[in-house]
Parts: sequence; C-alpha cells; structure tokens
Amino acid sequence: MEEKFVLAQELQKQLKESQHALGEAISDADLTRSANQKIKSMDQVLSKVKEQLYDCKLVTEKLRAILQSADEQVRSLKRQSTFLSQLAAKTIPNGIHCLSMHLAIDYYLLPPEKREFPRSENLENPSLFHYALFSDIVLAASVVVNSTIMNAKEPEKHVFHLVTDKLNFGAMNMWFLLNPPGKATIHVENVDEFKWLNSSYCPVLRQLESAAMKEYYFKGAHSTTLSAGSSNLKYRNPKYLSMLNHLRFYLPQIYPKLDKIRFLDDDIVVQKDLTGLRLVNLHEKVNGAVETCGQSSHRFDKYLKFLKSSYCQKI
Repeated sequence: MEEKFVLAQELQKQLKESQHALGEAISDADLTRSANQKIKSMDQVLSKVKEQLYDCKLVTEKLRAILQSADEQVRSLKRQSTFLSQLAAKTIPNGIHCLSMHLAIDYYLLPPEKREFPRSENLENPSLFHYALFSDIVLAASVVVNSTIMNAKEPEKHVFHLVTDKLNFGAMNMWFLLNPPGKATIHVENVDEFKWLNSSYCPVLRQLESAAMKEYYFKGAHSTTLSAGSSNLKYRNPKYLSMLNHLRFYLPQIYPKLDKIRFLDDDIVVQKDLTGLRLVNLHEKVNGAVETCGQSSHRFDKYLKFLKSSYCQKI
C-alpha cells in the first residue's frame, strides 16, 4: 500500500509539472525547452503505474473463469440434489418394507373363503362410479382410496378396481381386508394374470421389452457419479418399465363391461367429491384427462401405433 501511495504522489507531481510545462501553448513552437523532459518523465511514471497496477483485461478473464467455475458447480449441485431427492423418495424404509412382507404372509395364511371382498356384484354394475388404480405401493393406494371415500357424498356407490403386480398382490389384498373402505366396493387383481397382455398383442409391452428401451433405462448415458447425469434424470427410472405404468392404455380391454371408468394415479390425494366427473360431456372423445402439475410427460406416440398420423401430432 505504501508503494502505491508513493506512486500516486509521484503521478500527481508529474501531472502538475506537465500542466505547468504545457501552460497555454497551442503548438509545439510555444512549448518551453523543459517540456520534452517533462513528457518523458510522465511517460516513465505511467509505465511504472501500468506495471504495478492490475491489468483490466487479465482481471476480466479471471472473473469470467471464476463465474464459469461457479456455474458448473451450481449445475453439479442441482444434479446431485435431483438424484438424492429421487433416491430419498424411492427408497423404502425398513418399516414399510416389512409391512408389505407381513401383510403378504398373513394373506397367504388365510383360507380361500376369507380372501374375498364383499359386494362383488357391484364390480360390473354400470350405474355405479368406477375407479381404476394401478399401483405396487400399498400405502399410496390406500391414501387414494380413502381420500376418495372420505370426500364422497355416496360412498356406497363407489367401486375401486385395483391392479398390482404378483409381488404385492398378497399385501394389497390383506391391507384392504384389514382396512376396508367403508361401504365402498374394492377388488384387487394381479397384472401377471392378464394372459391376453403379451408382446404379440400389446405394442406397449413390446416396446418396453425392446433392447433399446432397456438400454435407455439401465445403460444409456448413465453416469457413475452423483455430480454427473443427464438432464432428464427423472424419466430414466426403471420403474417406467413396469406395465402398471402403461395399463391405462388398455382400460377398455381390462373392463369391457363398463361404459365409463375414472383412472386415478397412486400419487394423488382426492380433496372433493368426484361423482361430478361422470356427468362431464366428452363430446364423443375416447378419454378426458387433466394436466399433471404442469410437468412434461412422455409422448404417447412412442408407445402406441396409430392408424392415422394426425393422431400423433395431437398428443
């Protein structure tokens, strides 16, 4: 700091002497004899200043490098945050995992006659309110069913068609046998028992079983560290290979005797009576849907084969 102070004083001195030497001269002929010497002295001082003070261009480059490094760190931390939040959401606590196992054991210890749900005659009654729910998470399915019933004006007119996989079939049945949804009707099926659902008939299943799809979910562009990863990490989850995530395309085949059925995701909480949905006029459309919290979703044309190309452009 002392050197800079001395340098500043010397610069001020040279400025004053230069101003005095120049005076009121308007041409070289008007300059005094000592003017050239003053200019040389000023040039020396300016050179010294340039050597000791920071180079603006160099400072700019350093700041740009620091900014770029900080931006890369922020992106890396965002990827880590996305990965860890998904890991936390998908990880099953030991207590819940043990719950499913205990439920499954209890279910298969029951005699066959005690495994049946009451009011099975309502399953194909078109005058009732039917809901389809495809899930392999017991508690999530319970939340959807119970929140729907709690807000229903006429719970006895609601029928829930649950479909799960063979691994969770026993647990799902046992949970609702122990915790029946009031006066509502419930039925649980195993997707693996849908014999018609095979790759020769089902283009979705054929797509899911393709080598390209498995490469996408299990190998393609997958990183080995938390900081790395693709931008669509959310959708590179092997759970999307489960047919339960795509059964909604085959509602008419699963429930051929029902003229209208409402599909519910297993990650929702119903907050009002849904019976009004039955009165919605679809204007001869095959189905109606609501947005999923504004998030982008998979394009259906990657899974379904449409006869008219115009359909692909509309979804």
